[in-house]
Amino acid sequence: MKIVVLDADTFLYPDEAPWAPLKEFGEFVLHGVTDQKDEALIAERCAGAEVVLTNKVPLSGATLAKLPDLKLISVLATGYNIVDVTAAKERGVTVCNVPGYSTNFVAQHAVALMLALCNRAAPLDAWVRDGGWTRSQTFTWWDRDLVELDGLTVGIVGLGTIGRRVGEIVTAMGCKVLGGSRSRKNAPDWPGFAWADTEEIFETADIVTLHCPQTPENTGFINAALLKKMKPSAFLINTARGGLINETDLREALENNVIAGAALDVVGTEPMRADCPLLGAPNCIITPHVAWSSGPARQRLLDATVANIRGFLDGKPQNAVG
Repeated sequence: MKIVVLDADTFLYPDEAPWAPLKEFGEFVLHGVTDQKDEALIAERCAGAEVVLTNKVPLSGATLAKLPDLKLISVLATGYNIVDVTAAKERGVTVCNVPGYSTNFVAQHAVALMLALCNRAAPLDAWVRDGGWTRSQTFTWWDRDLVELDGLTVGIVGLGTIGRRVGEIVTAMGCKVLGGSRSRKNAPDWPGFAWADTEEIFETADIVTLHCPQTPENTGFINAALLKKMKPSAFLINTARGGLINETDLREALENNVIAGAALDVVGTEPMRADCPLLGAPNCIITPHVAWSSGPARQRLLDATVANIRGFLDGKPQNAVG
């Protein structure tokens, strides 16, 4: 059996050592980077493979039609929108993903971004490094009020596994939580918790954090009109999908002090384009899509991928989607 990995460099695992468990299944071909826009190259690299592993390299219906040997696609992530699942099903190709491997670290990163905005550690550190403290006549200094989380309201858009973990953390820090979910099942027993619709969350919360999937219906739903409903002191956090936000509208909101700040781990096009509207926006923290990537999370992902392949070969597919 031939197994092909299309984008190993997204794991910072360009050599084969961490991927060694996959070799037990047969021939193993590792590609560090594959151009996501080059369908001919993608098809060429997948040719003859029975199993293809991809993180962000898309597998379209047209590409799948060129791969008669393909039997299993195991996505090295939770989201699987890069695969034409309908076309795969029509061709008898099983598609698997890896849910839940990074819940704790995504939640941790979301809270870290909140704290980065509230405590302003980065700009204050930059001021010290620039010699500001050595020139100061007082023992302390800040350029704007620092924000205490205790007593604030955090709105969580998407109260799934990750959203609930964030809710647990901020509740322990003294926050009240407004939860947004289409199902509104199994309400948490956190003190002060309440369900709320999206508009109420944006109007009421001191911090809004996004943990919902991106769909055609909600793409760009965070626009100028919704941002204007937020408090001028409010922060927006996004560790979900960049496409949820109209980036031009968010930049204008930050430039015009409509909201106090934003912190994002994702943008609409990744890697970030040089003309991304949010690049250099005021009081906007951006990290390069790292919320999934702790060492333990990556190991869990690889372990689950090996289990996906083994389950498929044993006739018991797991984590199958579509």
